[in-house]
Amino acid sequence: MSNVYAYILLMAVVTYAIRALPLTLIRKEIKSTFIKSFLYYVPYATLAAMTFPAILSATDKHVSALAGFCVALVLAFNKKSLLTVAGLACATAFIVEFFV
Repeated sequence: MSNVYAYILLMAVVTYAIRALPLTLIRKEIKSTFIKSFLYYVPYATLAAMTFPAILSATDKHVSALAGFCVALVLAFNKKSLLTVAGLACATAFIVEFFV
């Protein structure tokens, strides 16, 4: 049981260090456009990496999940609202799942 507490403590230290080290080590403004753009896109890349596998395994058939994903991509690239993209992607996946 003491290993569990050690694991929790280690996780807390690592989580705190990840947040505290940049604040203490980087005191001046970041001027590199590469680093700025990298830091800007990290949350989007992380969200995409977590969401994409869930999209493909959300339905019983991979074909319906892929169809919904394709519809969502087309609508998102055409700058439709989040509600429209999500609703039509779900509807597409439901319809394809019904017919397959």
